[in-house]
Amino acid sequence: MSLEHAILGFLNYKPLTGYDLKKVFDSSVRHFWYADQSQIYRTLANLTERNLVEMELVEQSERPDRKVYHITGLGRKELRDWLTGPFPIQQPHSGPLVQIFFSGQLSDAELLVRFETAAQIFRTMLAGYGQVPEQISDYKGIVKSSREEYIGLLTLDLGKRTMQAQLDWAEAAIDQIKSGQLSKE
Repeated sequence: MSLEHAILGFLNYKPLTGYDLKKVFDSSVRHFWYADQSQIYRTLANLTERNLVEMELVEQSERPDRKVYHITGLGRKELRDWLTGPFPIQQPHSGPLVQIFFSGQLSDAELLVRFETAAQIFRTMLAGYGQVPEQISDYKGIVKSSREEYIGLLTLDLGKRTMQAQLDWAEAAIDQIKSGQLSKE
């Protein structure tokens, strides 16, 4: 998934400012696609240049003017083509997993610390996923139907299941280390 397609997807629901987009990202897809504010604004500028979105300047008397972005017909076509096109397959990258891959040279005590740290990270992330349903008010405020909300929550379900599998993996490794099943040669 590219950031530009995610932005087009949100703007397809309703016009939003860059600030509002960040809030919606954080309350919906953050568990699998993080975007910071500067990335969002850079991408909005690019989408505007390509005529996929239009920016409307809304004057305000008490505050700075707001830049509200609207998806264009060309943007809707781009989004639709992307949604019906092939899945973008990305090879996985994991810095922590590469670190663990080469950790065979560590002592059992050092390795145990690595896996216990990983397990704690996975527990924290899993707990965070549990909070998402209460934090999705910004997302719920823009979706057009309960069907779209349901599909969005299915991605959260996958995130929870994936994180639970990673936690189970780390805990199994901890049990193996503690039981002495690993031998250092």
